[in-house]
Amino acid sequence: MDYPVDMSVKPEVTGFFDPLTHTISYVVKDPNSNSCAIVDSVMDIDYAAGRITYEHANELIKFVEENDLKLEWLIETHVHADHLSAAPYIQDKLGGKIGVGENIITVQNVFGKIFNEGTEFQRDGSQFDALFKDGDTYKIGTMDVFAMHTPGHTPACMVHVVGDAAFVGDTLFMPDGGSARADFPGGDAGTLYDSIMKVLALPDEMRLFMCHDYGPNGREIEWETTVGDEKKHNIHVGEGKTKEDFVKFRTERDATLAMPNLIIPSLQVNMRAGAIPTDDNGNPMLKVPVNGL
Repeated sequence: MDYPVDMSVKPEVTGFFDPLTHTISYVVKDPNSNSCAIVDSVMDIDYAAGRITYEHANELIKFVEENDLKLEWLIETHVHADHLSAAPYIQDKLGGKIGVGENIITVQNVFGKIFNEGTEFQRDGSQFDALFKDGDTYKIGTMDVFAMHTPGHTPACMVHVVGDAAFVGDTLFMPDGGSARADFPGGDAGTLYDSIMKVLALPDEMRLFMCHDYGPNGREIEWETTVGDEKKHNIHVGEGKTKEDFVKFRTERDATLAMPNLIIPSLQVNMRAGAIPTDDNGNPMLKVPVNGL
């Protein structure tokens, strides 16, 4: 399969692990310029106290500034249910455009109803600077980036292929972690399997960068693997496991999983491109829908 990117380009990728949400954010630098992108930033929240802080985002900002980089993009691989995006906070400090998959509109429609959002909440993706369609390309400095629609975990999931690196969001985990759940509204295990196969059709040497890692069986946290390694060793889809087997396993396993701790605040913030919703007086305010999820 041919892709409209130069896979001989090797972007410089620096990962930043957030231990509270097990999220990895990335600074992706063009090796031929000072241009960069940030993928899947994290805003800190003490949910019990209702307190927002920016330690993780400030770490990313410090790295960009100390290395004299130019931030061009803030990429969200999907609408995360387990952490809050810091994209607008970073954008205010460093500039850049916030981008997400075009099916954010589907997510906004679904969760706009669940959170009983009024007509002032726009459900057209206009909170973001760019909405990517399957097959779209864009630039980070001199590098071409190719956006692949990979639904199944959520309707808006996208994998971003930059040279020899692909940022897979929650479509895949490390080989010993398998795959993400598919039981959120708009998720589907069969669709997720098809999306994973789409990713695994990339060249075997393609570097894959995870959005999360939980250190299964006590191993050290890791976030980089390859297509070839996933094809051979992924515990959910590797070694030719069939779609039927995957759907059965994924459906049964998902039925046993608790909701993520931060799903309530995460969805409200992330469907707004990282903006915190406000009440009628303009005060930051989150809702808790009862029996809505």
